[in-house]
Amino acid sequence: MCPHQPQCPSADSADREAAHLVAHHPEQGWSLLCNGVVFFEDTGELLPDGQVIAPHRPLGPEHVTTAA
Repeated sequence: MCPHQPQCPSADSADREAAHLVAHHPEQGWSLLCNGVVFFEDTGELLPDGQVIAPHRPLGPEHVTTAA
């Protein structure tokens, strides 16, 4: 159960990515959210029930950001 106030969005809600980070491993490309969702760097997700959400970030060159 989420200890945050207000509570984090559940894993089955549309805004599930807004949950707080519990573990962050950028060197491995994934983070664990408070709602049990494993969120991958490529925007793919693994839900607690085993369902896979395919990556959904735009990949076209018009969406690429470069460092100054």
